[in-house]
Amino acid sequence: MTTVQAPAASEVIAALHRQQANAMVLYLNIKKYHWNTFGPLFRDVHLLFDDIATRTIDQVDEFAERAFMLDGTSLGDPSDYLPNATVVSSKGPMTLREMVEEAVANDDIVIREMHADAEVATQAGDIGTADLYTRLVQIYQKDRWFLKELLKKSDGLSS
Repeated sequence: MTTVQAPAASEVIAALHRQQANAMVLYLNIKKYHWNTFGPLFRDVHLLFDDIATRTIDQVDEFAERAFMLDGTSLGDPSDYLPNATVVSSKGPMTLREMVEEAVANDDIVIREMHADAEVATQAGDIGTADLYTRLVQIYQKDRWFLKELLKKSDGLSS
């Protein structure tokens, strides 16, 4: 059995902390969008944001537990989340288009980072963490696809 050794383990754990923080910030952002959705596509967008939020909050636990599996710790204090996240907390009132655009931009950040983090984990010999990122990046890509479809102007409903 191969184990991840320091300092490689510390890089992998730091990435897991960042993704745990990102997932928490994303969850809160997405719940904001969910609660503040309006317009002709209200029902579908409201439910889509709720589905995304449910998947995202589950990921917080996955990242935390994976860090423990590597003999690390998780982010535990609420005050640890914003400083460790690369996803920015949403602020202020927004149009529905702005909410969707912000969600897509945040997915872009996470997708890009998970690709890099999977490579770091692979180089460290940690196929478990690399597999976690590989699985989750596909979820983010699908969510991003669904959100981007809402931004198309030729739908005849909101254009």
